[in-house]
Amino acid sequence: MKNLISELLAKLAEKEEESKEFVAQIEALEIVIFAMLERMERSERLAIITNIEDALNETQPDDSVTADDTTLLKKYLSRLLTPPTT
Repeated sequence: MKNLISELLAKLAEKEEESKEFVAQIEALEIVIFAMLERMERSERLAIITNIEDALNETQPDDSVTADDTTLLKKYLSRLLTPPTT
C-alpha cells in the first residue's frame, strides 16, 4: 500500500511540474504577442485581430470539441489579443 501511495505521489509531482512548464510557455507566448501587437500601428493590429477572430468563427469544430471548449478557446484568444491597458 505504501508503494502505491509513493508511486501516486511521484506521478502527481511529475504532472504538477509539467503543468508549471506549460503555464510558463503560455505566459512567454503572451509576452511575445503583446510586444508584437504593441509595436504595430493600430490599424494593423485591428486587422490581425479581426482576421484571427474571423478565422475562429469560420472554423467548425468536430464532435470531440464541446461548446465549453470552444467558449474557453474564444475567451483566451480574446484575452491574448487584448493587451492590458497601462
